Amino acid sequence: MKKLFPAVCLIAAACTPMAAQYKEPEKKDKKEIYYPKITFDSLMAKKMLAKGTATIKGVAFTKPKNNFGFKAGQRIYANQIKVVLLPVTPYFNEWFELRKEKENTRRRRYVYLSNAAYRYRLEAITNSNGEFTFPEMKPGKYFLQGFLGYTKYGYYNEYTGTGYNNYGGQTNYYQQKQYSVGHEDRIEEFVEVKENGEVVKVRLH
Repeated sequence: MKKLFPAVCLIAAACTPMAAQYKEPEKKDKKEIYYPKITFDSLMAKKMLAKGTATIKGVAFTKPKNNFGFKAGQRIYANQIKVVLLPVTPYFNEWFELRKEKENTRRRRYVYLSNAAYRYRLEAITNSNGEFTFPEMKPGKYFLQGFLGYTKYGYYNEYTGTGYNNYGGQTNYYQQKQYSVGHEDRIEEFVEVKENGEVVKVRLH
């Protein structure tokens, strides 16, 4: 059964890059925060999330990045992560364009939806195969987002010492050890429902 969440969860609002409730940081740790300037139309968003007869079915996954920064290799399926669905309203479009223009996490620049806009969303949880479903959808355009964490493993040779023989020669010794690096990918996709009763399939990656 589809649920419309009437209020923003404090945890979600603190962690997601789409909506924020934050404490003003010290000057040395200053963040630049941007919001859309257009007025959010809550009636439009509510109408878009009303019950319909279409279904959105998806699978969420990512791939590890190689040394060149490109995603490659086997899929890593999202296991028990939250997928958020938002109606694509004029307010949302402005947020998305502003994010492309301004967002830069290295420079601590962030673009958020207002808390009022983020209230109008649906949520689904993926299964172990990354599958999720949004039933009872109306025709319209929607935006899906999730955060998929995974660990990448590798090996390196650690120097353990040097041995010397009776002739003055030396041998360096190494031991192979494993390392791990945690990653979190933001996976997003637009999806459009064109008519009632259809099943729309989407890959969220």
